[in-house]
Amino acid sequence: MSTTRQHPPGGLGREPDGTGTASVAPADRQWRTLSLRQATGIVPMARDFARQALHDWGWLPASGADRRAAAEDVLLVVSELVTNACLHAGGPEELRIGCSPKMLRVEVVDGGAGQPAPRTPHRAGRPGGHGMFIVQRLCLDWGVTRTPDQPGKTVWAELAAPA
Repeated sequence: MSTTRQHPPGGLGREPDGTGTASVAPADRQWRTLSLRQATGIVPMARDFARQALHDWGWLPASGADRRAAAEDVLLVVSELVTNACLHAGGPEELRIGCSPKMLRVEVVDGGAGQPAPRTPHRAGRPGGHGMFIVQRLCLDWGVTRTPDQPGKTVWAELAAPA
């Protein structure tokens, strides 16, 4: 599922009943932020940063196949979102990863005006064009947040925490 939400990055949008705007993240969510402006080797740097966060939060080292698969999914989603920002949005500005007991959220901030969209791969064996398709398949939800009257966007994805 893809959604575009008009609220500030890091904000949580509308309250569940559809009124007002949530202004703070859940108290049990821990965040890590990495600036990627003018960095080199951005994709491996982002993956290493995510791997360290997963280690800090106890996802790694994985104690079983399900936990290992969950951590690998997070690293793949980070790689895909950061790569898309490099290829289609002039490069990422920031990577944010938030972890709560039930969910992990990945956010990539960029200055691009485009709208990411998954496309069914024309041919599974061909390189390119699979990033958002992969993100859509691995995540509980994903979307784009734009701040009115400001350039750029935040592309976010949410993955379930391992049981």
